[in-house]
Amino acid sequence: QVQLVESGGGLVQPGGSLRLSCAASGMIFGINAMGWYRQAPGKERELVADINIVGSTEYLDSVKGRFTISRDTVKNTVYLQMNSLKPEDTAVYYCRVTDWRGNTSWGQGTQVTVSS
Repeated sequence: QVQLVESGGGLVQPGGSLRLSCAASGMIFGINAMGWYRQAPGKERELVADINIVGSTEYLDSVKGRFTISRDTVKNTVYLQMNSLKPEDTAVYYCRVTDWRGNTSWGQGTQVTVSS
């Protein structure tokens, strides 16, 4: 059974930083892509950043230059370093992992609140 364990959310002031982590286990077919999505109240879930097995990345335009996604393929863990946080970054952040057969799993979500 696939399990994704997220950590690192919390309350931070504007301009501050947070680092999210998501550790995956139980993937039978091996991990292809790992990524982070977010959903703010009243809004649709959106892709923040993702990274594939060869290290290619994709970012939401509004986070480019502030957020960095990385992964540890040995530990099956993906990280999201978030710098220069803004109030509009406030959302529940979800980890998503896709295996080589296209099966997708989601984490439980972690709250990120940017407020003074």
